[in-house]
Amino acid sequence: MLVSRLVPVAPYTYTPLNLLKDGAVVNVCGVVKFFKPPYLSKGTDYCSVVTIVDQTGVKLTCLLFSRKYEDLPVIYKVGDIVCFRGLKIQVYKNELQAISNYGFASLTFDGTLMSPVTLRTSGKNFNITALDRNMVEALRAWASTHVPPSSTLLPLSDVHPMQYCDLTCQLLGKAEVDGTSFLLKIGSFLRIYSLHTRLQPVNSESMTSLIRLEFHLHGGTSYGRGIRVLPESNPDVDQLKRALESVDLAAIQPSNDTCQSEDEDDCLTPSHSDSDLVSLYAVERCQQFCATKLIDHHYLEKTPLHAILQQRAPRQYRILAKLRSYEPRRLFQSVKLLCPKCNSLQEVPCEENVDKIFQDAATKSPESKLQGTSLYDSEVWTTKGQGGRHVAIHFVKNDGILPLSDECLILIEGGRLCEISKLSSMFGGVIPVRSGPEDLELLDLAAPFLIRGKVCHYGCKQCSNLKPIQNLRTIPNKRLWIPSSVAEVLGIVPLQYVFVMMFSFDDGTGVLDAYLKDSEQFFQIPASEVLTDDSLQGNLEKVMNVICPPGIKIDAYPWLECLIKSYNVTSGTQQRICYQIFDTTVAEDII
Repeated sequence: MLVSRLVPVAPYTYTPLNLLKDGAVVNVCGVVKFFKPPYLSKGTDYCSVVTIVDQTGVKLTCLLFSRKYEDLPVIYKVGDIVCFRGLKIQVYKNELQAISNYGFASLTFDGTLMSPVTLRTSGKNFNITALDRNMVEALRAWASTHVPPSSTLLPLSDVHPMQYCDLTCQLLGKAEVDGTSFLLKIGSFLRIYSLHTRLQPVNSESMTSLIRLEFHLHGGTSYGRGIRVLPESNPDVDQLKRALESVDLAAIQPSNDTCQSEDEDDCLTPSHSDSDLVSLYAVERCQQFCATKLIDHHYLEKTPLHAILQQRAPRQYRILAKLRSYEPRRLFQSVKLLCPKCNSLQEVPCEENVDKIFQDAATKSPESKLQGTSLYDSEVWTTKGQGGRHVAIHFVKNDGILPLSDECLILIEGGRLCEISKLSSMFGGVIPVRSGPEDLELLDLAAPFLIRGKVCHYGCKQCSNLKPIQNLRTIPNKRLWIPSSVAEVLGIVPLQYVFVMMFSFDDGTGVLDAYLKDSEQFFQIPASEVLTDDSLQGNLEKVMNVICPPGIKIDAYPWLECLIKSYNVTSGTQQRICYQIFDTTVAEDII
């Protein structure tokens, strides 16, 4: 005789996501922000990945495993609400994540406000408690104002090329490809996640043929790709049924795979009227050369420019576009000085202005009482002509001993720019100084505080708080004279050489202007050396001629895959959104 046994419901409590600790086994509730439909893992289990958020604003990624497909959460869309029982918290890459533990169970509910609190699960018998209902209602109310609905669930009428979307549909026909796939019965209602829309020529032999929009579900599980069968009780299925009942399906059935419209203007064709625009068809020629690569954030999905221009800041995006134009056209003008503390930008001082500062400082003779100290040995000479100008060179010691010339730092009084430039090629570094009342002093920060080789290093006037020259004795390694170390002991906030350019991107859906503010990561060329090295200037020009070739149409330009971030800028009472390139570099084979 079979005896059925009722399992008593344990008094569960749920832990807020901001109170989770490594090693704890907890029960949690949250709103779904991201999910992967269940898929077969590399082992024998099925796996699902779900990211949830609750009223504390903390997100938690959950890795769930089960021998049975149907025992994993039945999630239909972002915004659903889940309650997980028996999750173990662990640290991965310095962040907390959860993994299903022995006795794991899940409850799933529709996240729509005011809808019935109906448990959505299969494979196990569950009773939901008053606590579960209260948690669901509270999360629904919070999510209605704090969690935006999924923007990827689109009707066909709103779909554009080069887009990823989720589609709710009814299966009307199928073609068998192999025997490794799940069997869908005809008539099922499906939700297909992360469909890729692309343009495809009707006649692939002609580059100017008519083109059509196709949907591709790529392999793998990245970005939540997958298919789930929706039950007929699902609210979205009910809405789809009502829409289908009002449509005459026979009237819209095509006679074959090609466009048969009597008016060819009803079909999508490549644009030939605006030769200066990127055609949408060209966007789909995926085998074209891509001249850049991403350094990080590969998980971001590509976003068309027209969608970025409609969204608020701040956000991060991954784009695939062409470089329509850039500024400044005279590339040496793109090199600026940036203060990392106050973010101010300034032009690199020209040689004439720097030499004028040195000339003005040379009108005062070096003080003899400041020569030959425990920090440095001094030599003074008088120039021939030029009014008998006195020049003093102070050779900084290393633990009381003068190092070799290429390791020696010198302080110079009364020198002109041409003389200092020669000395900088012979010594480890040159600091222009003048005699003060009690000690040697740095010149005005409009002049370089350190010259190494051909590179002049400048400090920010606004953020620096100058300290005595004697602080140089506190540098631990006096053989290298690293500019940042020299700046630190002298109270200087060093300015960074950066490329500052404006790139105008075009992907066929829109045009977006983004700043490049980068020291050497994008071009893989140090901005500090471009102004003094003709070969590096040639390399920079070569790169720009590759990514924005002169004299040809934009459709023949290479693609640039870039990361950009949006941010708000306030000017007076007006606010605007700006964009900046980050974590992107040009491909090695074009440098």
